[in-house]
Amino acid sequence: MENLDLREKELEIDTLGEAKIISPLKLSTVYGDNIANYVKDSDTVLFYHDKNKILDHIKKGKPLIAFEKAGPRQKIYYDPSKTKAGIVTCGGLCPGINNVIRSIVMTLFHRYNVKTIYGFRYGCQGFIPGYGHEPVLLLPEKVRDILGKGGSILSSSRGPQDVGEIVDCLDRMNISILFMIGGDGTLRCSQAIYEEIKKRGLKISVIGIPKTIDNDISYVEKTFGLETAFSIAAEAIKSAYVEASGAPYGIGLVKVMGRMSGFIAANASLALNVVNFVLIPEVPFDLEGPNGFFKTLEKRLRNRGYAVIIVAEGAGQKYLRENIEGEDDSGNPKLGDIGIYLHSEIKNYFKNNTDIYVNLKYIDPSYIIRSVPANAHDAIYCMQLAQNAVHAGMAGKTGMIVGRWKGQFTNAPVKLALSQRKYLSPEDPIWLSVLEATGQPIQMVNE
Repeated sequence: MENLDLREKELEIDTLGEAKIISPLKLSTVYGDNIANYVKDSDTVLFYHDKNKILDHIKKGKPLIAFEKAGPRQKIYYDPSKTKAGIVTCGGLCPGINNVIRSIVMTLFHRYNVKTIYGFRYGCQGFIPGYGHEPVLLLPEKVRDILGKGGSILSSSRGPQDVGEIVDCLDRMNISILFMIGGDGTLRCSQAIYEEIKKRGLKISVIGIPKTIDNDISYVEKTFGLETAFSIAAEAIKSAYVEASGAPYGIGLVKVMGRMSGFIAANASLALNVVNFVLIPEVPFDLEGPNGFFKTLEKRLRNRGYAVIIVAEGAGQKYLRENIEGEDDSGNPKLGDIGIYLHSEIKNYFKNNTDIYVNLKYIDPSYIIRSVPANAHDAIYCMQLAQNAVHAGMAGKTGMIVGRWKGQFTNAPVKLALSQRKYLSPEDPIWLSVLEATGQPIQMVNE
């Protein structure tokens, strides 16, 4: 849940200087003339959308907190004829990365007449001379047909690289704008690059496009790839349902991604309404005891004869922590495999404590979900994020991400997005929908 005590200054967007160059987009500044309009820096998207909260702020004389609205500006900072841009994709794969790459290239090349666009290969390794990854010149013909491909045409990598060497590379290549596509680890890197650039007094814009199917970036309504992810997960759930309902005391168990947040699990369960239990990191559960998950699952099987379970990868980690230590290459705590653990423990429970012989089928579609192309809805969203990222970069904005808030595209500081992680609150209407759809108890914990 996002911080409700934001200050105006926390939402301010840094700029490299005054934008003096007339945009080549030839849009309008007049509403009602049937021509798309430029966005002014004074245009905003309110953080609060609740009428009573807004009135309370006005009554108390508090400023109304708002994001800067994303979109094309009438005047831009960079001269397109002299501008060079760079694109890099970092971290795990996600549906829609190629859509973002393609739209950045097409918008820069055809709308702003920027002809030099480099793709840095294998994540931030691509900036470091020691790895020997040559940059790729991205022209429209290079990216025209990549929409149907999963993954990233630039490839990716995890792990920190020397920020000084990265900025050296950008400076050496005269890069004006760097577009970084990635999750929280990539955003931490982009913030470090932004700070190093600022310390050196360089005029390089750093724009982030948040990428994570976990949907756990704060102050962004939705990250791209989420809808594709839970759509593919729903297909796995369909198979689990067929397996479970087709055998006596059948159980279909599906593990989906979601290290800290249960958005994929929750949405997938709603997309295909045949799930009986959803286990997510944000909602603790006991396994043993009268109110625990095993006993509740047993009741379900005795009453209905089968059950479908979906579990997020970060759920139930308290049962696995003793054997897992350290962090992965992105700086996240390593996780134990809750899917395999539940598969074993469910079987043991029913074998040792009941007269029921369960037919348990376990499905893990995680890497299938990550590697597929974006669906139609995500493809549109990726294109719009990329277009707004280009508009921000050309206007000289920096140290920011482009996102969406209450249905409108916004510019937000990277530092703000990194200030906390977004979780699926048990008080969120989505979780209430899950409880009502599955029929599972509000809590599965013992007093």
